[in-house]
Amino acid sequence: MDTQWLKTDVLVIGGGTAGTMAAIKAKQANPEGDVLVLEKANIRRSGAIAMGMDGVNTAVIPGHSTPEQYVREVTIANDGILDQRAVYQTGKLGYETIQELESWGVKFQKDAQGNYDLKQVHRVGKYVLPMPEGKDLKTILARQVKRHKARVTNRVMATRILVKDGRAIGAVGFDVRNGDFVVIQAKAVILCTGACGRLGLPASGYLYGTYENPTNAGDGYSMAYHAGAELSNIECFQINPLMKDYNGPACAYVASPFGAYTANAEGHRFISCDYWSGQMMLEVWKELNSGKGPVQLKMTHLDEDTISEIESVLWANERPSRGRFHEGRGENYRTHGVEMNISEIGLCSGHSASGVRVNEKAETTVPGLYAAGDMASVPHNYMIGAFVFGHLAGTNAVEYGQDLEHVEPDQEFLEAERQRIYAPLSRPDGIPHTQVEFKLRRLVNDYLQPPKVDHKMEIGLRHFVRYHEALDQMGARDPHELMRCMEVHFIRDCAEMAARASLYRRESRWGLYHYRVDCPEKNNEEWFCHVIVQQDETGEMNLFKRPVEPYVVQVDLEREVYDVAVR
Repeated sequence: MDTQWLKTDVLVIGGGTAGTMAAIKAKQANPEGDVLVLEKANIRRSGAIAMGMDGVNTAVIPGHSTPEQYVREVTIANDGILDQRAVYQTGKLGYETIQELESWGVKFQKDAQGNYDLKQVHRVGKYVLPMPEGKDLKTILARQVKRHKARVTNRVMATRILVKDGRAIGAVGFDVRNGDFVVIQAKAVILCTGACGRLGLPASGYLYGTYENPTNAGDGYSMAYHAGAELSNIECFQINPLMKDYNGPACAYVASPFGAYTANAEGHRFISCDYWSGQMMLEVWKELNSGKGPVQLKMTHLDEDTISEIESVLWANERPSRGRFHEGRGENYRTHGVEMNISEIGLCSGHSASGVRVNEKAETTVPGLYAAGDMASVPHNYMIGAFVFGHLAGTNAVEYGQDLEHVEPDQEFLEAERQRIYAPLSRPDGIPHTQVEFKLRRLVNDYLQPPKVDHKMEIGLRHFVRYHEALDQMGARDPHELMRCMEVHFIRDCAEMAARASLYRRESRWGLYHYRVDCPEKNNEEWFCHVIVQQDETGEMNLFKRPVEPYVVQVDLEREVYDVAVR
């Protein structure tokens, strides 16, 4: 394998929602600077919005809501564990982000007067803005990256961040087509690699049939951890309402503003709000296990025009296979409810709270390393939050690196990483990556799936620690299979972090996201804090508490509790 050496001012790893915006904003901040986007797929159709998006979930539009209202809502929904200054950025910058996207050709739903047609899904405030024609969002973003003259290297997978003298100086990886070893020197690095969507195994047993984009295997979580960055609230899992036997939402989030609602088998509404929170998921889990299941999204009471509009949004964007799935089963929204279930677990800040710790500038705890999107711990951030923090990361990374020089990476580290990456190629007849990954994720399901049980999590942790032995037996026959092997490494790292963090926080919080059978109550006296996971100087996984930053919007968490159950 040859070695490619690249240099850039700002390196963006991941070309999805956050990564494309980070590259655009870095070029806007310094048009003469060099910005490189590294993407293991192709930025035209990569990331969580590869096939577009059917709506914006966190649109703070003047006249409808304020940043302060938005921060209050997220604070209550996330049981108070967040950095409000970071969340406030989404509320403050989201509107101008929507306007800029619109100027690029992204279309948002308008009413008859030409105003944004916002819908109410959250408990308080209107933040949901439909995108009936959102299928081309990713191609529009890729076009803007090209127009701003940011460089793009597709089909190269990053595996480690280069760190020297306490700061990020680049990254290392390989070309997933020709296998070349790739070393990139940079003055600042931005991680935008998305969620860990392949942590748990879906009910189908299909490795890539996940709720989240399956290409997002926790790459950034693992790379940030090995770079020495702090990760926050990894025990707060992502768990979503799911169409049964289909890897996507029903989707009450889109349909409820039109009058649809989540009901039990008796036809009764049992939750008052379809905003995805841990508390809502706990109520869904209880209903499914109460004898009143199955649970369904109910639309049969709606008129023809309303159902047609719901279909046009749900079947044209994000997951266009949804309509074909219903057709294959002979289901019709006019006569059938959509049976719902609970997704596999994952790590994601956009829908939950688990990610790499960042401040309001998108800075991680490693100088020169930034993070944005689903892997940056800004709770319930969704797509607009990914754009906002991509914006912040790109702008601040340029400022950070403007007076810095490139630093030569440590040759011993490069050689060790080269050996680690290419080891599976020396075992072409080794255990296939599919088998190693399947067993790992079955262990995640068996021992980490909530409700969490301490003895089960301890067994799981022992499996995850020992799993290096299985990784060392994986074989690969070409660079594509090598990429899949490296993804299994990332998943294993995330599984160990999830187990250790879940055992460390000895209480229940965030509804079903961290519901411990042995510690079923919330304990603010001891656990109103972030649980931090960080690699220490000896290479061991260290966990500790970090206080919640002072609030900028005061919330009385004793009185204001997120409760969506209909009693």
